[in-house]
Amino acid sequence: MTVQIHRRRLLGGLGAVLSVVFLPGCSNLPVIPKRPSPEARAGLSWISHQAGNYVLTVPRAEMGQNIATALKQIACDELGISPNQLQVKLHGTDSIERVRATVGSESVMEFALPLARACATLRQAMKNGQTSGKLDPIEFPREQLRSLSGQGQWVGRSPQLEQGLEMVTGKPLYASDVRLPGMLYGRVIRAPAPPEIDSSLQTLDEAAASQVKGFVALVRSQKLQMASSEGVGIVAQTPGALDRIEQALNARWSVQGQADTQRIQQAIDIDRRMSAHLKRDKYIHNDPIPEGQWDVDLRIDVPIAAHAAIEPRVAVAQMHADGRLEMWVGSQDVFYQRDVVCRRMGINEDKVLVHGCRVGGAFGGKTISTVELEAAVLAHELKMPVKVQWTRAQELLQAFHRPPSSHRVRARLQNGRLLHWSHDFASSHILFTGAVLPAWMQKITDFIGDDGVARGAALPYKAQAKRTGFDLVRLPVHTGPWRGLGAGPNAFVIESAMDECARVAGLDPVEFRLQHIEEPRLKRVLEQAVASAPQLPQLGKGWLHGRGVACGIYKKTSFAAVIADVKVDPVSSEVRVLHMHCAHDCGHVVNPDQVRAQCEGNLVWGLGMVLTESWSVDARNFGESPIPRIGQLPSLSVHLVDHGEPPSGAGETAIVASGAAIANAVRAATGWRVQQLPLQPSELQRHLKGQS
Repeated sequence: MTVQIHRRRLLGGLGAVLSVVFLPGCSNLPVIPKRPSPEARAGLSWISHQAGNYVLTVPRAEMGQNIATALKQIACDELGISPNQLQVKLHGTDSIERVRATVGSESVMEFALPLARACATLRQAMKNGQTSGKLDPIEFPREQLRSLSGQGQWVGRSPQLEQGLEMVTGKPLYASDVRLPGMLYGRVIRAPAPPEIDSSLQTLDEAAASQVKGFVALVRSQKLQMASSEGVGIVAQTPGALDRIEQALNARWSVQGQADTQRIQQAIDIDRRMSAHLKRDKYIHNDPIPEGQWDVDLRIDVPIAAHAAIEPRVAVAQMHADGRLEMWVGSQDVFYQRDVVCRRMGINEDKVLVHGCRVGGAFGGKTISTVELEAAVLAHELKMPVKVQWTRAQELLQAFHRPPSSHRVRARLQNGRLLHWSHDFASSHILFTGAVLPAWMQKITDFIGDDGVARGAALPYKAQAKRTGFDLVRLPVHTGPWRGLGAGPNAFVIESAMDECARVAGLDPVEFRLQHIEEPRLKRVLEQAVASAPQLPQLGKGWLHGRGVACGIYKKTSFAAVIADVKVDPVSSEVRVLHMHCAHDCGHVVNPDQVRAQCEGNLVWGLGMVLTESWSVDARNFGESPIPRIGQLPSLSVHLVDHGEPPSGAGETAIVASGAAIANAVRAATGWRVQQLPLQPSELQRHLKGQS
């Protein structure tokens, strides 16, 4: 039996459950994000024409995926105008109807069609002489829309980026660029522990802090509570004074609990859990599988990883004399920021205006309200504009991260074909994150499951019987959406095991995969990657060389295959990725350059997953929570496979293959399988010394 878990069903189920437990007066309950489906009627609020000017208000957050450019291309094709005739603006809570958060690689896949229909409706109305008034949307079939049927002038090209010139010339685009008259600078200090752990202030030296040049105020408010972490606000005249004030405060905290890496790994240790309980909490596949020996049996562990956005989260808030609160945020959901601030501060919705700014990297990490609420509370208390920007240390300690996961994957073959597949794993929450839900409420959602944890765990290959199940474990650190959600770690495990299966079968890893692929589009990208990959590079003497392959499906709609070449120094165990080649199918491509850029980003994330990225509770900077350096990056090439299917997501797809291709290349070069991420050079060196 196969159990399909769908995000919308989960969210719908959650709403039904919460309707039972939400009681009048329970203001401390979390705010649940609203997720309206985009449609042409809402799309009419995104596009306007007045006095000869066309304006597109982009219904998605712009966070480096350059969706503003892609949606502008669609609008220009449908309106029959050139790009210089269309002004583009980012949205705020006052400029368009509510839209759902920018997540899940949905922007082109779900918003292109309603935008195209809205623009075609506007074009038709103007053709008929209607230049003002309210329009009713026309549900044009896709094949009648210029932009989505291959008849347009701009879709399929790569025009100049919206905000591209502003980015390279340093013009203000981000919330961190906002400057207001009389603006102050704030920070909320907390105990040096993750917010999941109970912590409270014991003592501080306000007198000493008030003597620091630039000190303005100390703010104590229950509204600054983040999960179980008490917060104390400090406000200064300059950003530089904040560090000196914090040091002078000499705050002492009571911390009830620990969050060390060893305890976290023990909590999700899949072998311990399998020994205690044969069954998992939730199943994706659950076919009966007989007991017996396994041909492949792998334990793979994936650690916590930070989002590592280059711009730490930031928000600016200003209270007006009439009681209105205005905010500038770098968030993936400005409407959710408004909802949280209104609920926590007791302000009516019509009194809060949130402007969306360009986001300097998010990757799923800027979906909840943290710094935004902090800025709002401080501005409300002081009745002055306040900017709050987290430090890198705060990002690494107080934000939520990719959850760790522990996997046991086993396979049985018969006559060179995959017969039985068993994949048990444990992880922490992603969609129903502890960063938002208290423990008691999370237990209710555990009854439903977590589609974010399950993402990418469905086996995309033929087998006579499949069993894939997982346990959810609330951890003492906050976890949540991280680029691709569970797809990156889960696909890494699947593709590592498939590589081992090919070795047991005595087959080339590409040939073995092709024999087991059922989805034609997945087969197509794999064949394209092989056909267009460069020749094996010639290496000097002494280096070990390997080529690895991996492929996968993202959200059942997008497909990727990656070939990676690595070289390994047998003396130092240094691993160098030489080249990564990706074939990618996300349907009809609106902007080829930007799809390639998204693929390249995913390839680098895969490299980071395998070679560098880890986290500890003590990490305070990129030296202690490393990300890939420019010198580690290989040459990258991307081949786009477009056979005219409707557009789907590109922002997270290639992560299903990038990391595993590197690990499989290391296996080909050295005979050693990466089973603990990131790769441990000392373990590889022990293997190589044992070989010699």
